[in-house]
Order: sequence, then C-alpha cells, then structure tokens
Amino acid sequence: MTNRLSTLLAGRPAVFDGGYGWLLQERGLPMGDCAESWNLTNPAAVDALHDEYASAGAVFITTNTFGATEPRLAQHGLAGRAEEVNKAGATVARTVADRHGALVAGDIGPTGELLEPLGTLTPEAATALFAEQVRGLRDGGADLLLVETMSDLGEARAAVAAAREVAPDLPVVVTLSFDTNLRTMMGVDPASALAALAGDGVDAVGANCGRGPDEMLSIAGQLVAGRPQGLLLVAQSNAGLPELDGDRFVYTVGPEAMAEHALELRDLGIDVIGACCGSSPEHTRAMAAALATG
Repeated sequence: MTNRLSTLLAGRPAVFDGGYGWLLQERGLPMGDCAESWNLTNPAAVDALHDEYASAGAVFITTNTFGATEPRLAQHGLAGRAEEVNKAGATVARTVADRHGALVAGDIGPTGELLEPLGTLTPEAATALFAEQVRGLRDGGADLLLVETMSDLGEARAAVAAAREVAPDLPVVVTLSFDTNLRTMMGVDPASALAALAGDGVDAVGANCGRGPDEMLSIAGQLVAGRPQGLLLVAQSNAGLPELDGDRFVYTVGPEAMAEHALELRDLGIDVIGACCGSSPEHTRAMAAALATG
C-alpha cells in the first residue's frame, strides 16, 4: 500500500516548522488568552509567523489549532465555535502555503479531558470532538492532519478515527510526547504506539516535545528499531528545556545545535524532521539548510 504522505511530499524535503504559542505571546498575544483565538481576531499575525517558517524552509506549515477542540475553546469564551476556529486557522495557513508551495498540516492536540477510566470522556465522545475539529481543518484546506503531543494512546486513536470518518483521503501523522523513562505520561512506550497506530492505518508516527534533542535521539532509536513496513517516522524535539532569564523563560538549544540534531535524526532513519517548543524560524532555517546540504 502506498504511503499517502510520501505521495503528497513527491520528493520534497520533509521539514516541519517549529513552535508557535510562545512566539505569538512575544508578538502580543495576551498572557492567558488562547493562541487559537487569533485565527479569528488577528489572522495577520498568524499569517506572518507562518510566512517566516515557510521562508525559512519548512515544507509543512502547522495550523494554529493545537487547542481548538470544544473543551479547550470553551474555557476561553469560544464555546460552540470549534469548527469555525479550525477552518479559520487552516485558511490562514493555506494562504501562506500557496505562496510558498508548502503543505498545510492541520494541527490536533489533546482535548484536555481524561478518557475513561481515569476520567469521564468516552472514546466515542472524544472522536466526536475531534471530528468537529477535522471538519474545520478539512474545509479550510489542510493537506494532512497532524495529531500531536498525545500521551494517551486511546485519545490519539480517537483522533485517528475522526480523521478516517471525516477526511478519509487526508494523510494522518501522529506524534506522542515521551518523557519519563521514554514513555508518555500515561505509560505508552514507542513500540506500543507504533504497533497500534500502524494498525489504524496512519501514514507516519513519531515523537514531539519532550526534554530536548538527546532524549529525542533515544526515542528515535526505538522508533526506527520497531518501524512497521511502509510507515514514515517523525521527530520534533523541543529546543531543550526552558530556563528563567530575568523575567522571561528562554530555551537552551540554539539553531546550530538543532541543525546538528536534525542530521543525527536523518542518519538514524527518521523521515520527517522538525522542532517544537522553544524553537523559532531561525531554528527551522538552520535545520532545513543542514538537511539540504549535510
């Protein structure tokens, strides 16, 4: 079976963009406001950041919709507007991607609710929440769906089920966040994630966020060792961990070090490479340049 993401890339470098939330805060997003609200109220600022990433060499532009499920939006006065917020986010990214010949990754993060038995959210209800988000992303022009920063494999699979239901033709990428002992907060290890998600028919599986490049290399090694045939692998590390510098937090890994990390991931066998929290278009530029010439 042909991998839909490989077909979509058509030989282009598989470079993802990087962080968004902290950069939008630096550009004026009020503390405590959700970044996704700017898809409606300040789309020009979101467009500008997307454009910086695309200009830096990112082939995948991630929509500003990480927290755009109903439970998270309702906490910020946007109840009942999930589909609208997601469509707006995808539309902004689509405009930028078309200017640069890039691809739009419709971003889907955790709902913020716990699935049964730890919480009250059923898998069916989670799928319904994600389906609303997928409809907006699809209608706004997403090329693929990125289910990211998941710790509960059940929640990740609910998002995949929503993608199959609402947008069956779009490639699906799933990344989990592995931390303690190279497991997610819910105890999922890379091999278990690979097996389950490959069985669900996704196109790529990997890891994002975490504690930094060194830990990501260990996780990547496990992903490569357990890779099912035909599945692409993804890695998007944080730029280290934040440290307090005066009155603001700064991340410890700069663009040059992230570029070296990108080459290590590629040489290990990772197919799709990007960055996560603490990264910026400068990190993406360094990583894309290294992958193009290294």
